[in-house]
Amino acid sequence: MTGQQVQPGLAGPVAILIGPPGAGKSTVGPLLAGLLGTGYTDTDTAVEAEAGKPVGDIFVQDGEQAFRALERAAVARAVASHRGILGLGGGAVLDPGTQRLLAGQRTVYLQTGFGAAAHRVGLDTPRPLLTINPRARLKELLAERVPVYETLAWLTVATDDREPQDIAAEIAAVPAIQAAAGANGRETQR
Repeated sequence: MTGQQVQPGLAGPVAILIGPPGAGKSTVGPLLAGLLGTGYTDTDTAVEAEAGKPVGDIFVQDGEQAFRALERAAVARAVASHRGILGLGGGAVLDPGTQRLLAGQRTVYLQTGFGAAAHRVGLDTPRPLLTINPRARLKELLAERVPVYETLAWLTVATDDREPQDIAAEIAAVPAIQAAAGANGRETQR
């Protein structure tokens, strides 16, 4: 394990996945939830449901600031109420309030290098922050966000050149993750 200590008796998600675009959060998250017998949700889906439109449209029509406000609220709700696996949008961790919410949580940083992230996002796929000069922008995003991911990480899992099932299995094998999944399962059965 790396990073911070988990708060004893922590009520919250079994694990919170963070990382840059292309880290595999939306692929690994559901696989991990399946292995642990719990649910998966991601904050981008919650934001889209709240706004009634895709994330890309929010950025274009309302601006990044409006998106970040919706995202901040979605993260706060999910950390307070979701008891499964939670995937955060890559930039959610930049918000100081979100950083405070993640402190002491089982936050798993899916560590991805530039080459793997660029390959996975395709750099031709519509992503709001990668529309103009995507290669340079992805490098900027990584430079800005990696130190934050590293600081918030309770557990860091390398993802480059690995299959999503193997990554999910590595996380699911962590005793504290297994215990949290079991505790949350017992809590929902009451």
